[in-house]
Amino acid sequence: MAHNRAHDHDAGPDKASGDAHQGHAHGPGGHNHHAAPEDWRYGVGLVANLIFVIIEFGYGIASSSTALIADAGHNLSDVLGLGLAGGAAWLARRAVSSKRTYGYRKATVLAALGNAILLVFACGAIAIEASRRLVEPTEVASITVMVVAGIGFVINLGTALLFLTSRKHDLNARGAWLHMIADAAVSIGVVIAGALILFTGWSWIDPLVGLVIVAVILWGTWGLLTESLDMALDSAPAGLDVEDIRAALAGLPGVIEAHHLHVWSLSTTERALTAHLVRTEPASAEFYEHAQTLLKARFGVGHATLQVETGDAAGCVDC
Repeated sequence: MAHNRAHDHDAGPDKASGDAHQGHAHGPGGHNHHAAPEDWRYGVGLVANLIFVIIEFGYGIASSSTALIADAGHNLSDVLGLGLAGGAAWLARRAVSSKRTYGYRKATVLAALGNAILLVFACGAIAIEASRRLVEPTEVASITVMVVAGIGFVINLGTALLFLTSRKHDLNARGAWLHMIADAAVSIGVVIAGALILFTGWSWIDPLVGLVIVAVILWGTWGLLTESLDMALDSAPAGLDVEDIRAALAGLPGVIEAHHLHVWSLSTTERALTAHLVRTEPASAEFYEHAQTLLKARFGVGHATLQVETGDAAGCVDC
C-alpha cells in the first residue's frame, strides 16, 4: 500500500520527496510563532498588584485587621499567578529545538493549570481563616478596611480588563483574567462587609461574606481547572467533536475512510491534528491544500499532519 503524508507549513523543512512510496506536501494551514507580544499586560498587572500587596499588608498590620492581611495574602497569589502566566506566554514564543520540537507552547497550558490550582489553595486558606473568625469574631477597623479594599478593587478590576478581549481564545489569559476578577470580587466583598459592620457592629459579617466569595471563586475556577487539565492530558480541545472532524475528513474528494485520528492542544490557543486517510489514488497538492483549508476554517486546527493511504486500512501497520 502506498502512503503520502501532508504537513502544515510548520511541520518542518521537508520538500516533496521522490520516494515512490512516500512524499511530503505542505498546505497553507498553520500558525504564527511570532505574533505581536502582549507580555506587557502581565508585567503591568504584576507590578501594580505587588505594590498594592505591600501597602495592604502594611495597613492590615497597622489597623489590626485580619481581613486586610488575608486579602493581601490573596493578592499575593495573584502576583504569583500573573508571573506564571506571563512567563508561560513568553516561553510559548521561543523557537523550537531538536529536543523540544514543538517549542514551549505547552507552558501556557501548564500555567493555566497552575493558576487554577493556586486559586483552589487560596480559597482553602481564606475559608479556613473565615471559619476561625466565625467562631472567634474580632473587632474590625471598618473605615480603613473599606478604603484600602476599595483601592484594591480598582487595581484588580483594571488589571482584569487588560485580559478582557483575549480571555475568549486563550486559556492562559483567561486564567489571569479569572484570577484578577476573583480578587476584585474579594475586595468588593471586603468593602461591603466593612460597611455593614460599620453600621451594625456585627463582626461576624466579615467572615460570612468571605465564605460566600470563596464559593463564587471556586465555581468560576472549576471550568478553568478541568479544561487546563484536559489540555495537559492531550484530550480533544473543548468545543470540538472528534466524530464531526472524522466525518469532514471522510467527505473530502476521493476519501474512503478516515482513521487513526488524534486532535489535541499544542498550547492554549493552538490545535494540532494527525489522521490517516484512505483514498483510491494518491493525493495531489490541491487535495492537501483543500484539506488544510477545511481543518483551519471549520475546526481551528492550524497544525495538521495527514497520511494518505491508497488501498484499504487493513494494510496500516499503525492501526
